Amino acid sequence: MDSSSAEESEISDSEIFEYKEKPYGLLKSGELKVKGPHGCLRCPFCAGRKKQDYKYKDLLQHATGAGKGTSNRRAKQKANHLALAQYLENDLANEIEQAPQVQPPTPAAPQTDRNELLCVPWTGIIVNIVKRFENGRCIFSEEYLMDKFYKYKPNEVVLFWDGGKLTGEAVVKFNNNWTGYRNCLEFEKLFESDHHSKKDWVSKKALSATHMYGWFARADDYESVGAVGDYLRRTGELKTISDIVDEEDRGRQDKIHNLAYELDMKNENLDDLKIKYNEKNMSLSRLLDEKDRLHHDFLEETRRMQRMSRDHIQRVLAEQELLNSDLERKKKQLDSWSRELNKRETRTELDRLKLDEEKNKNDVRNSSLQRASLEQKKADENVLRLVEEQQREKEEALKDILKLERELDEKQKLEMEIQELKGKLEVMKHLGDDEALQSKMKELQEELEEKEDERNDVETLNQTLLTKERQSNDELQEARKKLIKGLEEILNGPRTNISVKRMGEIDGKVFQQTCKGRFSPDEAEIKALELCSLWQENMKNPEWHPFKIVSVEGNSQHKEIIDPNDEMLEDLKKEWGNEIYEAVCKALLEMNEYNPSGRYVVSELWNTKENRKATVKEVVGYIMKQLKTPRRRR
Repeated sequence: MDSSSAEESEISDSEIFEYKEKPYGLLKSGELKVKGPHGCLRCPFCAGRKKQDYKYKDLLQHATGAGKGTSNRRAKQKANHLALAQYLENDLANEIEQAPQVQPPTPAAPQTDRNELLCVPWTGIIVNIVKRFENGRCIFSEEYLMDKFYKYKPNEVVLFWDGGKLTGEAVVKFNNNWTGYRNCLEFEKLFESDHHSKKDWVSKKALSATHMYGWFARADDYESVGAVGDYLRRTGELKTISDIVDEEDRGRQDKIHNLAYELDMKNENLDDLKIKYNEKNMSLSRLLDEKDRLHHDFLEETRRMQRMSRDHIQRVLAEQELLNSDLERKKKQLDSWSRELNKRETRTELDRLKLDEEKNKNDVRNSSLQRASLEQKKADENVLRLVEEQQREKEEALKDILKLERELDEKQKLEMEIQELKGKLEVMKHLGDDEALQSKMKELQEELEEKEDERNDVETLNQTLLTKERQSNDELQEARKKLIKGLEEILNGPRTNISVKRMGEIDGKVFQQTCKGRFSPDEAEIKALELCSLWQENMKNPEWHPFKIVSVEGNSQHKEIIDPNDEMLEDLKKEWGNEIYEAVCKALLEMNEYNPSGRYVVSELWNTKENRKATVKEVVGYIMKQLKTPRRRR
């Protein structure tokens, strides 16, 4: 941007004609090249332009147009192009391109009279073609004749044969230009050199000749009777060399007149374009002047607005100072009023606090009553469900009690034996001091001590086993959790015997299959997701408990099953069918078994082969087996 401004400031428009002498000298000395390596002309001052190959007239027009005063170029560029125009006019005048004179092509000197009638397009005739084989090829064929006379460049060969197809005649067609005319004459010369021309054929026709005869088709051939004459009249016409030359001259003159007319029209269009260019250039100059005037007006208006803005800011600051002083005075007055009001409010503050305290107490009591009523309502609604859960817990406790009772029986049996021994010892103590009794008492005492030691050992072992059982159970549960967390992705392959199953999760494939039969493919997928998500959320609702307790046949135990009379499940079955109903019931039973209190989906190790809960031992064994199995190479 700085360099362009520096160039602009080097010279002014009034110095253009004085400055052009410097680039003109550089052009004459050869430092600035105009002629390219291949003789083409280029502008040395427009190096960045794509077009660099000019004709002399085009480059002169470019230099003259760029150096005009109406051009939008900078003054230095105008001076450079004026120097280029002067150099082209004074030093490269010999480069002016002369319009080439159109010379009509001189036809080959005809071997016949220019006024002789010839068959057009140029045509040769071959007669006395005897059907025979030469080098394995049939002479009586178009391909053979095309190959034989290929150096004369025939376009087509047409054969005509007699009724017995033993001898025939042929028509050889050449290009309809002067080259074809020369080829047809050379074709005729070939037969004349071998004495097989038309004259020879006429003189030897009565003889039994076996050679082919050929000549240039003329008027007598055109008017002859036979297949050849019919073909020539059907496909050609008779013309003289003079007629053909005159027709070409007339066509050439017509083309010259047309080109001259088009050139005149182009020149007129070019003049119109120049006029439009000058008008656009003048309009652009006026627009640039208007732009400069508007820019000057804009700067003046900007300065005026800045002055007004400064004056306005000064007035605002003065007004702000007055307002600040007035505000300070009013602030002091308000402070005195505030102190007076504080004195008056102090006397009523206690009364207001008492009223607020009473109001808060009433609000607390009302909210407590509302919450209590809501809690009571929820408790009433959940009584039946809690009773059912308590019944189930009682049944599990009965199982534990029976197990403990068996252990207690063994312990009581041991206690009875100990008491019995103690009773015997007491009896023996009262019988006297007999040595036999003393010996028997000693034995009983030793047996009693052994029984008590055995009882203590049993109790100690029982406590130890209970502690170990609890620890083992805790460790086992922790191990299951870690296995589930770490192997959730590994154990979910399509062919694994052990997997991680989400207990209580509804199978979405059943919903997709059902919805595909009722909706379009895109709508079915969305509807299946919405329906599956809705019923998964319904299962989390703790107030919905679609189960009932039934007794097991032949056993005093009870278990929970799906209540078929539940309203929500009945509506689901009626609306969406038995498959979705069974999928939801299956998920409900799993959730009721594995997480009845939380009512959310839990993960569990699962034996897919036997369709049951997998043990930790099975999972570890399966993982070790997979690790030992060598992986297949890809």
